[in-house]
Amino acid sequence: MFKMRFGTALALLVALVSPLRAQCTTTCQMSSQSGYVEGQCPITLTPDPFLDEWGIYSECVTVRVWMKTEDFSSKNPAIEIHTSISKLMLSPTLKNANKLNKRCHVKSQGSRVRCVTKQLQYSNTSFTLWELVHDCADAEAGSAVYVSYSAPSTRCNVTYTVRGPRPDFDLSVDQSSKSINVTVKPQGDVMPVYANWCYLKRGNNCLGGPDSKRININPSQPQSAVLTFPYLLPCVCVQVYYTYTDAWRRIKCLFQNSSLIDHRDVWRTSEVALYESKLTWSSECPANSMNISASLCWMQREHVCTPILGSTLEKDNGPTLVYNTSMVDKHPQMCVRFSLQDSHNITCLFTSDMSSWEAYIGPSRQSIVVYLTSSAPAKFSAQLCVLTETGCRPMGPAHSLTMDGNTKKEKMIYLPLRSLAEKPCVQVWQSDPALHGRRILCPDYMRNRSGLYAVAVLIFVTVVALMGIFIHRVTKSGATGCLYIQKPLLLVCSSDQPSHVSAVCAFASFLQGELGATVHTALWAQSSQRQAGTQAGVADLGPLPWLYGQWEAVCKAQGKVLIIWSPEAKKTYDNWREEKVNLDEKERNKEDSEKVNGEVEEKDLKLNGRKWKKAKATENKDGVKLCDDKDWCQRKEASMVIGPVFKAALACLEGALQRCKTREVAIVYFHGLGHGRDIPKAFRGIPRFCLPEDFGGLMQELGQTIRRTKTGKYRWHCWPRLLSKVLSVWLARRLAQRLQTLLPKT
Repeated sequence: MFKMRFGTALALLVALVSPLRAQCTTTCQMSSQSGYVEGQCPITLTPDPFLDEWGIYSECVTVRVWMKTEDFSSKNPAIEIHTSISKLMLSPTLKNANKLNKRCHVKSQGSRVRCVTKQLQYSNTSFTLWELVHDCADAEAGSAVYVSYSAPSTRCNVTYTVRGPRPDFDLSVDQSSKSINVTVKPQGDVMPVYANWCYLKRGNNCLGGPDSKRININPSQPQSAVLTFPYLLPCVCVQVYYTYTDAWRRIKCLFQNSSLIDHRDVWRTSEVALYESKLTWSSECPANSMNISASLCWMQREHVCTPILGSTLEKDNGPTLVYNTSMVDKHPQMCVRFSLQDSHNITCLFTSDMSSWEAYIGPSRQSIVVYLTSSAPAKFSAQLCVLTETGCRPMGPAHSLTMDGNTKKEKMIYLPLRSLAEKPCVQVWQSDPALHGRRILCPDYMRNRSGLYAVAVLIFVTVVALMGIFIHRVTKSGATGCLYIQKPLLLVCSSDQPSHVSAVCAFASFLQGELGATVHTALWAQSSQRQAGTQAGVADLGPLPWLYGQWEAVCKAQGKVLIIWSPEAKKTYDNWREEKVNLDEKERNKEDSEKVNGEVEEKDLKLNGRKWKKAKATENKDGVKLCDDKDWCQRKEASMVIGPVFKAALACLEGALQRCKTREVAIVYFHGLGHGRDIPKAFRGIPRFCLPEDFGGLMQELGQTIRRTKTGKYRWHCWPRLLSKVLSVWLARRLAQRLQTLLPKT
């Protein structure tokens, strides 16, 4: 077998750029002793590399065969030359031209080559050697040239494989980033090379994955490249080869050492398939290159699978591992546990229709009862065991019974208990015909503590009930003591609709009665007069003067004006704006703005004063007080108060906006009686609250303090200061719920 050697870059380039070989020729001539060794096969093969016209690396192999004259005595020698693309049969013959000369004829494809022999001296023995030269046999990279020689004196053959040039390189691995640095060693050749990672399959077949991209390394640049790969597997290799077609590849693998691989990647790239009586496991790497074992485990709960002792499955090694599952108990909780060193992967593939029997356990006096049903006749066994990290350790004798295959008929196995200290479980299995795998059933020992838990629940319920009673009493009797509004409030109604007016009255009563607030509203005409003492009421001043006076007084006392908005208020606001614009256009060139406003107010005072006196007379005649009668909102006189007061409030509100004193005003609307979109955009900077949902926020806006007693001391018996701050929020929610019950249902 001749071994090919490659020289310097110049020699390789000369071979690669040499002209195409001429047609193969065969010659036969008398030879010297050079190249012939007595006792060895008289065949030598000499390769000569070149690139063919398609750029494919090939070699021209010259075949030399030495033949002795006596090999022509009885039968002519036969020479066969095989390549991947051709087969040549040579049959040389020796004929006498005369007594002194002999000629050798080579019969090949209908042509003859004549050779003249001469006597040679070799090893003190005179014999004649004939050298047959066949030039050349073309062979591509990866193919082989086979030559056989058959003669009376010897029979032999020689095979030469064309491997082609292969670059040499070094590798360094970064496991954290899953990358390989490839550095091509400097050699005589300066040809560019390709590098990529691949999975080494059977033999030297290395296949790149979908993420494997080859990188071109040019000798004129730094001869290194970085390859990234997705998984640390033992069959990940790197192959480097020249860029010409079908170049021979050099492969190096670094992860065959098991300490470098990541077992999690092995499980991520594996596939498990279940068939009728077998289970297959395959991965990107040949499965027989890894010592993967499989055993059974019982899935107790999620991510907890108890190993079953002595349940290792038999396997057939190969590129894909095959495990025999024909005699396995195929219960849905019976899973397969694959192991590689100290790493495990659990797969559950069995379904409920694969099992022919069922078992469950129940308590009994000083024993555990196993209930069995089976659709096929079989013998079953049960035994107590104690759970450990490695499985369920057997405890006590095994008990068995035989089932006749009647699915509806249930049989029982009694397992006596000696002590509950170890909290034993039960393992049940089919013993005849025997199936691999044992079902592990554990009683619910938490039930033994049911009495303790019942006492704990009773105590908890009692504490919660006492706290509820305490909070209820505090909320009922101490709300006005812990939530107290000290500043006066002015409520302005914006609609004469019965539901709206009723809600405003309920809200005002709640603020004054529950939170102790001083509330001023035009709806409380006579009660307002009583509260004010010597001050005049709405009946005496009229709606507008009363509103302006109350607004100024509340703001001076740092109180709050609450405008109760409604859908009708938006229409009133639009009409008021339009009237004001028209009025400004008529009186723009007559007098300044202050005189115009004075005259308008005077006219409004006179007009609304007459209307108010008429309404008041009617009220006194009937003896009815505003907000005292449930049906008062149905009277037409109410609109004579609400409309003018609301328009005057709009004028004051506009002035507050111009003076940037919006903190003294807030807009409130009731859920079901209005919406935030009803409020004009001009009042966007004014705080707004939807009741009762935003009652807590309104309380913070109004300001809440701890009420003092008549002696001037804080009521510390209500709550400590810190507890008061915490419970005030909860108490505000409770008060909001009470307010919701006072509002009309819509």
